[in-house]
Amino acid sequence: MLFRQIEYLQAVIETGSFYQAAEKCNVSQSAISQQIIKLENELGVKLLHRHNRTFSLTPAGEHFYRKSLVITNDIEQMKRETKKIADKEHSILRIGYYKGYHGNELSEAAAEFSSKYPSVEISIMVGSHEELYKAMENDKVDLVLNDQRRAFSDAYNNEILSQSHMYIEISSRNPLSKLNQIEVSELKNTPCILVITSAGQQEERAYYEDIVGIKGDYLFADSIQEARLKIITGQGYMPVDVIGKQAWFDTAIDRIPLVRNGEPVKKTYCAFWRKDNSGYYIEDFAKMLRAGF
Repeated sequence: MLFRQIEYLQAVIETGSFYQAAEKCNVSQSAISQQIIKLENELGVKLLHRHNRTFSLTPAGEHFYRKSLVITNDIEQMKRETKKIADKEHSILRIGYYKGYHGNELSEAAAEFSSKYPSVEISIMVGSHEELYKAMENDKVDLVLNDQRRAFSDAYNNEILSQSHMYIEISSRNPLSKLNQIEVSELKNTPCILVITSAGQQEERAYYEDIVGIKGDYLFADSIQEARLKIITGQGYMPVDVIGKQAWFDTAIDRIPLVRNGEPVKKTYCAFWRKDNSGYYIEDFAKMLRAGF
């Protein structure tokens, strides 16, 4: 049994046509048909019922096709692993992102990058602003998606991606949820919930107190799910960054724009990477990320 015969069978089934399968595999239609017949003869079973210009799978053909997809996936994985072993440097792109970022742009860029460079592994780190900054300083990540809290440094590539608007998520049962927008000062008697690890709590609280201007009590959660359970049970509200126009559907939680002196509270999101650690993979990923935003 040749792997090419399996490829031909998969092409016929997936295109629904011997003619289209031949075009996809860049061979003649007769070659496709002959190889599938040879495969059936070797197995001693019929895989396809032929009906003039159409065909249907036999039960054995359905089973063989499903199993062949598993084999194909295993072979592709084996090829990727083999390439990595052959590459002595074992190419890895190390990405870090801010824990307060909840958009789809990063995952879309990662999917596009993995499709273009299947032999390059992507490792992901999530952390607070300062944790990511220190990781980049200590060469533990190659590129970071983060909000801007410092003046741009000449030692870094500073790629501005987008500006976010800050909202709060608050229980729909809270009277404040009836407002079209909410002033920072109007939240002073309601606890602010931040999703952050214990190591970054002090730093994150200082940012929201000193820069954003949120005063009052603070609560902390390890995950978005935990934070939203606190919101639903009336324990407080959570500030979130919204980039672009994101649909929001939740009957228990409302999102309200946050303003300071009547002006929207904004953040600038950027991709950062060190100039002395710049390379083709990093720059191409940054390009994909920028396109996503």
